[in-house]
Amino acid sequence: MKYSSFFLTLIISIYFIKAEDRNTLIHEFDRYIHQSISSANIAGMGIAILSNDSVIFSKGYGYSDIKTQTPFTTNTIMNIASISKTFVGVSIMYLVEQKIVALDDDINIFLPFNVSNPFTPDSIITLRHLMSHTSSIKDNQDIYLPSYNYGDDSPTPLGDFLENYLSLNGDNFSKNNFTKSIPGKKFLYSNIGAGLAGYIVEQVSGKPLNIFTSEIIFSPLNMNNTCWFISEMDRLMHSRLYESKDNHTTLDEVELYGLTTYPDGGLRTTVNDLSNYLLCIINKGKHGDIKILEETTVDNMLRPDYIDSYANFWGIGDEIGHGGGDPGVSTGMYYYPKDQLGIIFFINTSSYRDFNNKEKRIFKFGKKLKNQLTNSSN
Repeated sequence: MKYSSFFLTLIISIYFIKAEDRNTLIHEFDRYIHQSISSANIAGMGIAILSNDSVIFSKGYGYSDIKTQTPFTTNTIMNIASISKTFVGVSIMYLVEQKIVALDDDINIFLPFNVSNPFTPDSIITLRHLMSHTSSIKDNQDIYLPSYNYGDDSPTPLGDFLENYLSLNGDNFSKNNFTKSIPGKKFLYSNIGAGLAGYIVEQVSGKPLNIFTSEIIFSPLNMNNTCWFISEMDRLMHSRLYESKDNHTTLDEVELYGLTTYPDGGLRTTVNDLSNYLLCIINKGKHGDIKILEETTVDNMLRPDYIDSYANFWGIGDEIGHGGGDPGVSTGMYYYPKDQLGIIFFINTSSYRDFNNKEKRIFKFGKKLKNQLTNSSN
């Protein structure tokens, strides 16, 4: 009896030591984030750490609204900038899986207007080109940046903007909207190309992108606080956005805005909702009992085509995912296959310092936390 009590006491002691180590690790990380928020002049942020099929850490820091001191939580809604592109990628791969489109189809068979690079008129642009940023479509910043609509959703229909920009007779058409490269030869990040890919999803599916993505992604994955447009949500649930200025000594509020080319960066979601999405990708198209893509489709989506680091609107290689940056927005969603670890972070502040260091520290913390949890279960 004394022998059993001894080992029971030993097991309990080991459990509490490991729990104490875990609490110490989290406390040190919390302290780093709070100091980082203060020194970098950040309003608020949300973080999630994922491992295999579960979230092992999820927490908000700072404020979603400085004036009211509303805490930033993992249920705070915020636009996520270019992470949005991955949802267009998933949508197109879904259509490929249904044999409705093929990645190497000429995009003109899907469009009500013609798109052709005036420098290489005999070449075609494909969906694969659009999703690998090798389409030769270039962002003319003099036209693209004014398409941000501050205060509300953009009043300009996506198709109208794209036709005016890409079609030979369009009001905003210019040879300078394209590079001189043959499609497929040169990587050039193109937000307008991503907007065009989202528009093709609408044309092929016969549904607006917000409806289509809700049906095939948001609803199945219980992403109940995810939408594309300001009009679809309660503004009070949306984080205020800020820009750090004057050598990181002041925060200027950025008015909420809608993107005319919204598929390239207009999605609004929460850390918790996006965690469900990343877990689904990590687990080859499944989250729990829900499947949105076949395993082979996810494998094809994350396979290199023209370059080794990007395909189908996903960064690939040692880390899989995407980052995002827009006025008042800094975001990241990454999975590291070697470590079987995923990280998500939302920051409602732009133009601050040490962004890469924060990403590295979040990953380092996640790796240590995962190792502790793994060891404690052995």
